[in-house]
Amino acid sequence: MNTARPSSCCIIGGGPAGIMLGYLLARSDVPVTVMEKHADFFRDFRGDTVHPSTLQVMHELGLLRDLLALPHQKITSVGGVFGDYSFEAANLDHAPALCKFVALMPQWDFLNFLSERAGRFPSFRLLMQHEATDLLWDGNRVVGVKSKTPAGPVETTADLVIGCDGRHSVARIAAKLPGIERGVPIDVLWFRISRHQTDPDQLFGNINYGKVLILINRGDYFQAGLLIRKGSLDEIRWQGMQAFRNTIRQIAPYLGDRVDGLNDWNQIKLLSVQINRLEQWHRPGLLCIGDAAHAMSPAGGVGINLAIQDAVAAARILTPYLRAGKSVDLALPLVQRRREFPTRVTQQIQVFAHAGIAKIFEMRGPAKAPWQLKAVTSIPGLQRVVGRVVGIGVRPEHVHAVSAVRRTGGRELRALFIAVQTGLRYWLSASRAGIPRAEKVA
Repeated sequence: MNTARPSSCCIIGGGPAGIMLGYLLARSDVPVTVMEKHADFFRDFRGDTVHPSTLQVMHELGLLRDLLALPHQKITSVGGVFGDYSFEAANLDHAPALCKFVALMPQWDFLNFLSERAGRFPSFRLLMQHEATDLLWDGNRVVGVKSKTPAGPVETTADLVIGCDGRHSVARIAAKLPGIERGVPIDVLWFRISRHQTDPDQLFGNINYGKVLILINRGDYFQAGLLIRKGSLDEIRWQGMQAFRNTIRQIAPYLGDRVDGLNDWNQIKLLSVQINRLEQWHRPGLLCIGDAAHAMSPAGGVGINLAIQDAVAAARILTPYLRAGKSVDLALPLVQRRREFPTRVTQQIQVFAHAGIAKIFEMRGPAKAPWQLKAVTSIPGLQRVVGRVVGIGVRPEHVHAVSAVRRTGGRELRALFIAVQTGLRYWLSASRAGIPRAEKVA
């Protein structure tokens, strides 16, 4: 009896989705090539939040213990200060997963770890400094990738090409895949500030004077994110570095002289926030997943985890076709059908969150927390629900078809939407009624 050769797969992009998918396919003896345009994975201010859903996948692969041996911090709750009011927004203590925390780990450590493990499979190949420039076509079918390398242009053929190359995906541009853009009112400025042992050790948001500052504990420093109006960076830079330092100190006075370490705009990186998704994630011979299929906001830190969930689902659905040497074209819509719902739900939650942030931008002066916010955050069990949805996500994926943990159910989603809508109604009513939590801009 003749056995068909396994179909080959070429993955564009060595980010979380690409390396995870490459690992899973190689683990199943599918010949897979991952192309990464850079010489290494070292990039600062990338998604470093490894959620319980991803840690659960690593457990199912038998990699969790070794992964957690790498340096990392743990987040078990998400809180903030609105003016003079401290509150907890999410708690992960009851997340239905083995790890009830978010692991803060540099993305390059995660990618180096996973790619090294993938390299132990003979069917895995990682090509660094291979920057995809275009797709190869045979009629209307994608049959490979064109790339540029230090040695010159290279053409790589494959039975299936998977675009995991981020929000500026070459794959989706070359394939002319139509997309849907959601308006986003914010950008984020990322930078580092030294951290003291007495500082908050959990993910912390500071809301005051019409601004939002996020502080993420990275051991001896904070990864800090200042949320700004979209397109306002030039105005901020025109005001000068001293004004920027004063802004940070005004929002979080306890940072004190530590903000003086910010003295060059090169220390501050702009993340231009986008929320979009493709109407169709595939063409014959091509599939896009992760940010290449749906760019996410950094709100909730869910981007890396949603991308990995895409990779797990894609591997589970496509592997039987690839191993048997069958055409995968009929299976590509199944991946989109499986992952589009959680993408839409997550993006809608982010849109709601952005609406609230846009209202914050309209205020000035010291903020005073209103009773509506205190009422919402005192709803019994709300923090557990939010922690579950943020930590586990919508429709979590598993390496095998039988789930290792119970899926997030409709009751949790409904409760979260009620909480988000209640918070949004607060902003709208406050805007109309002039609740004196902060002075409105004239």
